[in-house]
Amino acid sequence: MNKKESDTPSETPEVDKEASDTSSNAEASSTNEAETPKPEAVKEVKKEDFKSLYLRSVADLENFRKRVAKDKQDIIKMANGSLIESLLPVIDTMKLGLQAADNQPEAADIKKGFEMVLEQLNRALQENGLVELSPDGSLFDPNLHESISYQASDTVPEDHVIQTVRSGYTLNDRLIRAANVIVSSGKETS
Repeated sequence: MNKKESDTPSETPEVDKEASDTSSNAEASSTNEAETPKPEAVKEVKKEDFKSLYLRSVADLENFRKRVAKDKQDIIKMANGSLIESLLPVIDTMKLGLQAADNQPEAADIKKGFEMVLEQLNRALQENGLVELSPDGSLFDPNLHESISYQASDTVPEDHVIQTVRSGYTLNDRLIRAANVIVSSGKETS
């Protein structure tokens, strides 16, 4: 490039620059008008957003309160669970003692007293939500029963409980000990 060409001002007419500036300003102002909402509309949108947020927060708080109340009731129901579980072997031992006393006629009065104590203990535990599972004759349920043996039986259908060896228990609809049972394998085949 030579010096003469670089010193010469651009030959672009001034009118064209002004026209392009005016058109770009018009475009910018029209976009600003379209993008900038009116103050009343902004207030209305914010008001709706805050109202929606408030209603959601109130609903969340109410759900939280209900969940905490339900959890509290569950904790109260299960608070005595470990105490009741520790009493189950005592009940089993009392039942075994009563079965052994059946063969001893001289222990009839003592047996009657122990039966009354066992009945009273069972009643107190039932009032606190304990339910005994004695599934004799019912269909075997692995969620509630523990099979300790299979036996052939002509009278009890296959997969049904022949005998309960040790009772199972639920506390407030929660299994705390599965029943130990003998399950029928159906009729004996020769």
